[in-house]
Amino acid sequence: MRKIRAGVLGATGAVGQRFIEQLRNHPWFELTSLAASRRSAGKKYRNAARWRLEHELPTEVGEMDVVNVDPDIVDADVVFSALPTDEAKKVEADFANAGFVVASNASAYRFEDDVPLMIPECNPEHLGLIDLQRERRGWEGYIVTNPNCTTIMFTLTLKPLMEMEIQKVMIASMQAVSGAGYEGVPSMAILGNVIPYIPDEEEKVELEAQKILGTFDGERIVNAGFGVSASCHRVPVMDGHLEALWVDMTADPSPGKVKDAFLAFDPGLADLPTEPDMPIIVREEPDRPQPRLDRNAGNGMSVTVGRIREGIRYIVMGHNTIRGAAGASILNAELLHKKGLL
Repeated sequence: MRKIRAGVLGATGAVGQRFIEQLRNHPWFELTSLAASRRSAGKKYRNAARWRLEHELPTEVGEMDVVNVDPDIVDADVVFSALPTDEAKKVEADFANAGFVVASNASAYRFEDDVPLMIPECNPEHLGLIDLQRERRGWEGYIVTNPNCTTIMFTLTLKPLMEMEIQKVMIASMQAVSGAGYEGVPSMAILGNVIPYIPDEEEKVELEAQKILGTFDGERIVNAGFGVSASCHRVPVMDGHLEALWVDMTADPSPGKVKDAFLAFDPGLADLPTEPDMPIIVREEPDRPQPRLDRNAGNGMSVTVGRIREGIRYIVMGHNTIRGAAGASILNAELLHKKGLL
């Protein structure tokens, strides 16, 4: 099978590096283009980027030339966007207009009526928006987005509970510093500390789940009929967002029934290379999940739940730069390929 040519926009940043890590040996995608700012363009990647991941920079990637973020230059069929939101608004539209498929981790288009906000295990039917998007905007290509890293973790666990008629969700997040980028939180601000405010985070979390778990009626997404109330906090953890959930449901299920729903959840995506064997893992220990112990479950793509109690209350945790960012966009692109949209 001929591999699909893949490019990364914003390739030198933290999420861009995760894209490279995830795409390097991908069975369906071939990494053919690395794009970044003008100050990086024209350099070898090893000279343009300061590699931050645990594994060594692959030699062949280090020797690739970095190019401008320009659809006339990037050599790819699908581009994975790790761009800042303000830049993504124009650049992603330019790429979609030029015929590229844009799998975006940025928030610029998440709430556009004709742009899918995707978690493949939750709402594959929302890909029906693509035809509407191309028709309305006159684009040859299109944009598909993934949610905020915090949203992905808890929304994935809400999907198997939807049949129990969710009425209200409350969430308190404890978010890793990597979610803000390498230079996002100064060490003097976070070491030995908790910062009880992340700009714009609570607003994203409170809105995104309702779109993801909403219904596509053929013209638009009708939001799910429950409210979300969030309080988001930055904690001194490198990777892995941990979240406490309170979920009110009409069915008033027992903790055992909720646990069974998590364990039985099968979205039917086992043929996608990045999909983990178990998208939701349940831990029985009273002190799990923990970021250090559980963030790499399912190659960083599983979310782990524990402490399921009367209420219903539970803890969920996932890797914020893999499941919550680069891995989420790649899984979206795999679903697009499975559906014949690449």
